[in-house]
Amino acid sequence: MHQLLTITWDQPLGLDLGFLTLRYYSLLFAGGFFAGYFVISKIWKREQNPEKWLDSLVTYMVLATVIGARLGHVFFYEWAYYKEHPAKIFAVWEGGLASHGAAVAIIIALIIYSKKVTQKSPLWILDRIVIVVALAAMFIRIGNMMNSEIYGMPANSSAETVFLNPARESILGAFDDRITEVDFEETGETLATDSLTYPVYKMTLAFVSQYKPEAAKDFTERYIAAQLNNKKIDDRNVIVVAGTQAIVVEGATAPTIAIQVLGVPRYPTQIYEAAAYLIIFLILFYLYWHTGFGQRNGFLFGAFLVLLFGFRFFIEYLKANQVDFEATMNLNMGQWLSIPLVLAGLYFMFAAKTKSTDAKNS
Repeated sequence: MHQLLTITWDQPLGLDLGFLTLRYYSLLFAGGFFAGYFVISKIWKREQNPEKWLDSLVTYMVLATVIGARLGHVFFYEWAYYKEHPAKIFAVWEGGLASHGAAVAIIIALIIYSKKVTQKSPLWILDRIVIVVALAAMFIRIGNMMNSEIYGMPANSSAETVFLNPARESILGAFDDRITEVDFEETGETLATDSLTYPVYKMTLAFVSQYKPEAAKDFTERYIAAQLNNKKIDDRNVIVVAGTQAIVVEGATAPTIAIQVLGVPRYPTQIYEAAAYLIIFLILFYLYWHTGFGQRNGFLFGAFLVLLFGFRFFIEYLKANQVDFEATMNLNMGQWLSIPLVLAGLYFMFAAKTKSTDAKNS
């Protein structure tokens, strides 16, 4: 595809307040719930539902989303790791959430909620809650963008994005006893190969003060390139230019080395997904507020499953694999998990009944 815009994405993961860092992902995750609460409150007010139902609904939704998304990631994507480290299952702050797991948990939680709180058909609350779930999903995908995660495959696209923070985290995680800071600077240059055109960056590494400049230079040339280049292209975000020599930065307060690297351009699939989920929210909201489809128990729930997971199936073709075993699959895990949800959605759409009919048959 023709390049129109190369976005260098090198944002901090959060707001540093000194005594703590507020991660943007956490803020956006919470923002999704607040926005959803505002919308569902409007629905509650319109239908004159009891306020206590809404308070209970928030509790069920928060617990189901967090627990389900976490367990979905654990069992669907990285069970081989977590069965050996079961205590890590609870370390949600380290990352690892799966939307398919959240979807299943939310459905189960709302069935329980319907029986214990509203005594209405589970489809009644599912039809309403999916409207706000689509909106919350938009916030979460923007949070993924801020976290530089769940990005697309390497590609030169019309809005390609280079995610630099994963490379920084990789270096600091491997050499935190030697390197204290990693910075990238755009050079305005590119390097074209048979498959991709890469933007060129100057990467500078600040070493601990005990290192002598020449030792830091030697360490950079021998080990940093291996750290960044030891994976296949699909798994990399930065590549050290072959044959590039490390240069000692003069006048730095600590031993600082500069080297040329290539940024791997990728599809910004988080933005594609966020835009799609916003559109799905608007469609569902319109169907509920302005058409008779909102009165058919199960129709909006089914439409949500078809639209969201149908889109998820196709966007997965542009996304990088989240775990290594997906490389051997014809369809990745996200696609396999989307298929039954789309089929279930089609069933609920075609089986939807009006409230009046549902009442007669109850």
